[in-house]
Amino acid sequence: MKVKYDSHLDIIRIVFSEKPIVESDEDKEGVILDYDKDGNVVGIEILSASKKMTNPKIVEYEIA
Repeated sequence: MKVKYDSHLDIIRIVFSEKPIVESDEDKEGVILDYDKDGNVVGIEILSASKKMTNPKIVEYEIA
């Protein structure tokens, strides 16, 4: 999994798989889900990230 924040565009992109994206859907305003050919979610983009989270430059990772 990769997490990338573009501060110039204010977008967070979370990549679950490197499979090619064949479809994207803005499920909720400003949240775009990317799908592979089998309908699996391979990525998520969050637009205007700084308005939707406390600090988009900080990522916490936890294994439960």
